[in-house]
This record gives sequence, C-alpha cells and structure tokens, in this order.
Amino acid sequence: MSLYPFTAIVDQERLVQALLVNAVNPAVGGVLVEGPSGTGKSTAVRGLAELLPEIEVVADCPFSCDPADPCSSCRERVARGEHLGSHLRRVRVVDLPLNATEDRVAGSVDIARALREGVMALEPGLLAEANRGIIYVDEINLLDDHICDVLLDAAALGVNVVEREGVSVSHPARFLLVGTMNPEEGELRPQLADRIGLRVGVDALSDPGRRAEILRRREAFTADPSGFAAGWSDEQSKLAAAIQSARDRVGAVAVAPDLYRAIARLVTGAGVASHRADVTILQCAKALAALDGHDAVEPANLLDAAGLALGHRVPVDPFEPASGLDDRLLRRILEDALDAETSEKKAAVPVRPGRTLH
Repeated sequence: MSLYPFTAIVDQERLVQALLVNAVNPAVGGVLVEGPSGTGKSTAVRGLAELLPEIEVVADCPFSCDPADPCSSCRERVARGEHLGSHLRRVRVVDLPLNATEDRVAGSVDIARALREGVMALEPGLLAEANRGIIYVDEINLLDDHICDVLLDAAALGVNVVEREGVSVSHPARFLLVGTMNPEEGELRPQLADRIGLRVGVDALSDPGRRAEILRRREAFTADPSGFAAGWSDEQSKLAAAIQSARDRVGAVAVAPDLYRAIARLVTGAGVASHRADVTILQCAKALAALDGHDAVEPANLLDAAGLALGHRVPVDPFEPASGLDDRLLRRILEDALDAETSEKKAAVPVRPGRTLH
C-alpha cells in the first residue's frame, strides 16, 4: 500500500519542521499538534515513517530489539546458545486509541509464569509494538490521565515497567510520541503539555490557490497511489538522505558557551519555569543546525527552537484569551539575552593598567 508522500504535503511548514527535528534528534521529546481535523496531521506522521531508515530487528522479538543491543529476553536466549535471526523493516506507526486499557497499552503479566520465566511471561502491549517506532495519539487531550502517565513515563525512561501483584517486568520502549488535539474539545493539562517537547499549531489553508493544489494532489493520489508516489520519489530520496546526514551530524553539533545562558535567559524571559523547556530548546536547536548542514548552533536556530518549544509552556491567565508567544516577542527576548551575555563577557575582561604619557 502506497502512503501519501511526505514531500507532497502542501505548506504546513511548522508541522513538517517539528516532525523532521524529532526524526533527527529523538531527545527533543515528541510533538503536540493542535488544530482542526482534516488538516493533514495524520498524513504527515505516517509519511514521515516512510522517510526514516529501515531498522534491523531480531526476527521473533516482541519488542523489535536491535541485534547489536538486545533486550534482556534476547540476551538470555543468547546465553542459552540460541542464534538470533534478524531482518530489516520499516519504522512502525502505532495508533493508540482513546479507549485503550492499561493492559492494552503497557501489556499484562501472567503472574505464575513471571515467577518462573521473567520477561517471557509478559503479554506485550502497544508500547512493545511501538518500540523504536512512532506512537500516534489522536485527540490526546481526551486520553485518560492514567494512560497518559503510563505513556509519558515510558517515553521519558525509554523503558516500560509492568507491575502486577508485586511482580515487575520491564522491556525497552523508545519511541517518538506525536499527539494531536483540537483545543475546542478541551485543554491539555499543563503537566502533560510540559512533557511533550514541541507544540505546533496547524490551521486550514485559506488561500484558494493552495487549497486547489491540495485538491489536485489528493485527486491524483486517489486515482493512482503508486504512480503519484513514484512522481515524488526523487524528492523523497533527497529528504531521506538529508535526514540521515543530519542524524549522523547532530551528535557533533557544537554550542557556544554563551548560548547556554542565553537559552536560560530566553526561557525565564518568556515566563516559563520548567527546566524541560531549556533542554528541549537546546536539543531542537542542535537538530535544526544539523538539518541546515551546520556544525554549530546559531542564534537563528535558537529562535526557531524557542518558537516550537515554548508556546504550550507559557503561563496562561484563565480569564484572558490565550495569546502565546509571537515571533517578534521571542526575537526581542533572544536579542536581549544575547546582548546581556555580551555585556557580562566584556565586564568580566580585566582592564590592564596602561602607562601614563608625559
């Protein structure tokens, strides 16, 4: 089955940017997409998976573990002298439905077997299926709070822990979390919003020409999915290569010492208390620099990263309309932060006494 090509998405630059940043640097922490239905959110997420490099997985491992870094269950098999077969496959996109139970998400444990066999007694859930993949939660603001906590704990730790009747079983759970929501259907609690790295607002296009282009492309794809995808294959290959190149580069992207304090000034200047915001901006800026082909973070990368990372973390007065942060305000705060760093650096330079001329 052919999926709609990621590169054929019309506009929605911020959504595309946020997804690419997470594809390059998973430490960014996922994406929250706000907007009405029918604006291409799920199409973009599923299209992104097609651009990611195939992963090598242990053939019969329920957690899709890497043969080079096997899970505890597969390590036990190796210790018993078993050979771990492997194969390549595409990254999965796993949908988490709103009515999912904790057992369906985290998995369930056969207590009697757990006492005898450990992790082999786990009946895998969605978190196991999504390991090394993408979890997509539509209307995440309507998801049960307890399930949200299970999901976010696993995302933060990279491990899913299932505890039943005093028995604890764990398995790897590393995934990209993408949640969507329509603000008109309810807000996302602040504690949950802070745990998701980036926030993007998606609006329906109002320009008739751009909407007409969406129609033409959608009609062509519906008529001949394979043919339409083939027409975008060159663009898809170029972007996939850019993602892989940025992944290889991001770990070596340098950050000037004064930019660390500039990030801190930027976050506090925006009125955000959470330290997660600082970490997210730094990791996002590194990914943006890597995507641009740069070896070091630049102020423009910080500005773009702040626009993606701070909007859902800014304190909102419940009696005032939500305004968030606009780009001009962010730019001013960042410029003030950089100016302050420059001034402090100059003030710290000792002045050498000069000779008095007679």
